[in-house]
Amino acid sequence: MLLRNTSVAIASLFTLSSPVTLAFSDIQSYWAKDCVQRLGERKLITGYPDGSFRPNATVTRAEAAVLMLNAFPDAPVKRTATTFKDVLSNYWASKAIATAYQKGFFSGYPGGVFQPNQAIPRAQIIGVVAGAKNYSPLPSPTQTLQQYFNDAAQIPNYAQSSIASATINSIVVNYPQAKQLKPQQSATRGEVAALVCRALNIYTVPPQYIAGVEVHPQEVRPLPGKLDTIPTFNSNSPELVTTEGILLSTFPPDGKQVKEAHLNYPFQGRFDLFAHHIVRAETSAQSRTVHQGIIVHNPGNEPITLQVLQAASYLSREAPFIALPDVVDNPQSTVYSGPGSRTMNDVLRGNRQESFPEKLVIEPGETQILANLPIPVQAPSSNGRTTMMRLASSGPVYLANLAKNSNLSPTLAEWQKLLDTSSLAGKRDPIPTPLDPPREPTVFSRVAGVSQGTQWQANLTDNPNVSQLTIPQPGKAFSYPLGTVHLITLSTGQIQSAPMLKRYPDTAYFAHSNYGVEYNLTLPLQNSSNQTQTVTVSMQTPVKDEGGTDRLLFLKPRVEQIFFRGTVRVHYTDDNGGEKTRYVHLVQRRGQTGEPLVTLKMLGGEKRQVQVDFLYPPDSTPPQVLTVRTE
Repeated sequence: MLLRNTSVAIASLFTLSSPVTLAFSDIQSYWAKDCVQRLGERKLITGYPDGSFRPNATVTRAEAAVLMLNAFPDAPVKRTATTFKDVLSNYWASKAIATAYQKGFFSGYPGGVFQPNQAIPRAQIIGVVAGAKNYSPLPSPTQTLQQYFNDAAQIPNYAQSSIASATINSIVVNYPQAKQLKPQQSATRGEVAALVCRALNIYTVPPQYIAGVEVHPQEVRPLPGKLDTIPTFNSNSPELVTTEGILLSTFPPDGKQVKEAHLNYPFQGRFDLFAHHIVRAETSAQSRTVHQGIIVHNPGNEPITLQVLQAASYLSREAPFIALPDVVDNPQSTVYSGPGSRTMNDVLRGNRQESFPEKLVIEPGETQILANLPIPVQAPSSNGRTTMMRLASSGPVYLANLAKNSNLSPTLAEWQKLLDTSSLAGKRDPIPTPLDPPREPTVFSRVAGVSQGTQWQANLTDNPNVSQLTIPQPGKAFSYPLGTVHLITLSTGQIQSAPMLKRYPDTAYFAHSNYGVEYNLTLPLQNSSNQTQTVTVSMQTPVKDEGGTDRLLFLKPRVEQIFFRGTVRVHYTDDNGGEKTRYVHLVQRRGQTGEPLVTLKMLGGEKRQVQVDFLYPPDSTPPQVLTVRTE
């Protein structure tokens, strides 16, 4: 990466051929030493022949070009090649500069020059890395920057939008003062290393130097319990449906034209069904109705009864993504934001919509329609549908979820023909990154297959051998992570994602985020002191972090990226001794501490039980935590 042009060093700089990683000799007291060392271990950076790293030396634009190719090797080519007047063909970084230009990392200066030996300003390298991350632009970048930095007025106009996006995504690192960006100063090797660590989710930068991050010292404990083994028909890929075809089929491939579209998995007994798909029309010619058909087949010799225990399905138009307060009581199921929020609320309450049958009796060898669900769309707009069912079958059945353009509800014969002759619907989502070993950047992708696990029940106690959960000391808190996935465990190492029993090869390896999985969490709180204490139980949405189980990171100022929206049920004994159940709709943004679900005034020695239940809602992003705090 960041080497001056010593000929021997430059070869390993670009080719990453160094066979041995050594500790750098001059970073032991450097504030970002762990980050520098980790990048060295991953061969993203190299040092000097004398074993030093020289973290306070500046970085040239040529060195930064090499770094970007090392850090983002899979970035696509965005434009045709060009030649810079000041980069000769025999210049040590000529190939890297040419490639970095084609991938859009860098542009040149007026007059057709690149200025490869210019020390790169901090504003410029932050903008370059933000561009590689493809962050969405903000509506008011100047106003955003003024909230974060005392020297925001010094940020050049060309970099304001990219730096604002990088800042709210928590990759901007400023030492020693987080609010001092120093945008026009030359970037040092150590500063650029810290920026790259944040961009690649390498959690080694001391969080007090990350712009906008607040460190909350508190214990993070793995969540007790585990997922059950009940399977789920899990249909979420493709999320955006552009062509007709098979969304998910667990039918056998026998007799089917596209055999690889059928996963051959029979369901029997209890199982769940989750589906979430979107249709979009950008022009009037694309306005249409796509029907989502769910069919069930009995392959056996005896009639089979399929019971629909709970079921709900909503379109985005029936549950629009409206702005709601952070916490709203939802006693009558009238509060929701998005089809996922509304669907999970209905199933949590044990409801079955009237449009779904109470049961189907399927004769031997026959197929029946379980649901015919329209998704109408008029240009220019999109419409999505979320569906959740809890089912029980008296014998083996196969299911398929199919998509067909049709203004009228397709017949069973039409669905059967599509099942027998069609391939997988498009457009296909990005192919997931292999998770063993974990790597960054990671594409989790969308789920299509049979996942294992519909419910996570947990009794949260001090340890497995006791029956109580001792409240924290005054002013302290502890938390349990919810919905953790690979690379996002809050340092617990606990991955709660449901494993896939069957999946299409281009879809997710796990049911990341556990959409539709019900969490039932019991907290038998005990105040072991002899003083009255005020205790709160909250859901929170901390920033992704793997830096230790002794802290959580939150954001200030608040950002607008919504990471959770859904209804939570809380049952507890209130301070007057009465049993109370609340349904509370929560909206939480990335890095939001959250307001208490329950506040209890517990007498010395008192025990009080709190029960928290929810279905992890679609349109949410992990991690969340359940936090117990003594005020």
